[in-house]
Amino acid sequence: MALRTKSRSRDAASQTGTRQGTSSEPPFGSAGNRQPRLAFVMEQTLGHVTHYQNLRGAIDSAPHIATSWFPLPFEATGLTAMLPLVKSNWSARASWQAWQALQFGRGANRYDAVFFHTQVTTLLSTRLMRRVPAVISLDATPLNYDAVGAAYGHHTGSGRVEAVKRALNRRALHAAMALITWCDWARTSLVNDYGVDPDRISVIAPGVNLAQWPGPQPRQDAGAPVRFLFVGADFPRKGGDVLLEAFRGLEGACELHVVTKAQVKLEPGISVYTNVTPNSDLLRRLYAKADVFVLPTHADCFPVAVQEAMAAGLPVIASDVGAIGEAVIPAETGMLVPPGDPAALREALLAMAHDLPARRAMGARARRIAELKYDSAANAHRILDIMLHLVES
Repeated sequence: MALRTKSRSRDAASQTGTRQGTSSEPPFGSAGNRQPRLAFVMEQTLGHVTHYQNLRGAIDSAPHIATSWFPLPFEATGLTAMLPLVKSNWSARASWQAWQALQFGRGANRYDAVFFHTQVTTLLSTRLMRRVPAVISLDATPLNYDAVGAAYGHHTGSGRVEAVKRALNRRALHAAMALITWCDWARTSLVNDYGVDPDRISVIAPGVNLAQWPGPQPRQDAGAPVRFLFVGADFPRKGGDVLLEAFRGLEGACELHVVTKAQVKLEPGISVYTNVTPNSDLLRRLYAKADVFVLPTHADCFPVAVQEAMAAGLPVIASDVGAIGEAVIPAETGMLVPPGDPAALREALLAMAHDLPARRAMGARARRIAELKYDSAANAHRILDIMLHLVES
């Protein structure tokens, strides 16, 4: 898609002091004859950090739009760290930060459309979304998250509390003019659980910057140990312990390379990397040198790491949880195993290790799917098209 515009970007971190608008400006939410002004409110947790980086990189290169970016840190700081009901609740913190950022920008820095990622940032901005075209993007609905949340340390409240939460989220979701989900799993929940009109929903995965993730290159060291790669900051939730148990005894014929934030005890055949950042050269090199990607996660929605592995042309062994099965298709792009089952995982590792033709065929298929569905630049332009359509309509 050709975009004919130039973007002027600013970050919330640079927006200090109070700005006053002038009476000559178009109304809040109306572009008039000037360039559209778009705000992007982005939560900064886990794989959403990578999504923010990729989305911003693509949209900031688009011409004739003015963009303001509000990355919301997960850590409680400032006032959010002092309010008892806010500091311990991510939805409350994120929604408070989003409301502050957008209210602060209502003077000279007005917006014609606002993009929220995810819905946890929206709970205090419902009135704004009824006046300004808004898009809500999400990897999972709150009820999706409830289904996998135990491994995240998330627990549902009483019936009354859950009813209030559901009403607040439903109100915000219905206030948006358009919604974007990363997967069909979340789209189905929006329709069935929250009564959202399916015509307002687009399924657009976050994807990977394919310009930085070239396709697979045949390895020259035939006969070398098969390299398995695991990427997961939260080692226990991502099934790291299950993987270590399944891998023991395979060293020599196989290697396991672990990217995580946790301290993992070194064992024979295992290499651990604890200071790898999203989209870094080291991370891309680790994907490029791997033969198989493994993610035996206990709970996930639609991990960006799976999309990265497919972009790198790797077959994927992963747990059949959340929306992972939408990308990891048995015998086509990888293998699915039950979560928390080291015996089944070990069997999958051995099957991959002993079948080079299958590995290469599944990896090639994974790359083709990534090019079609998980190109972050193309998907960012789809998001931008949706926002500009809302501004113009």
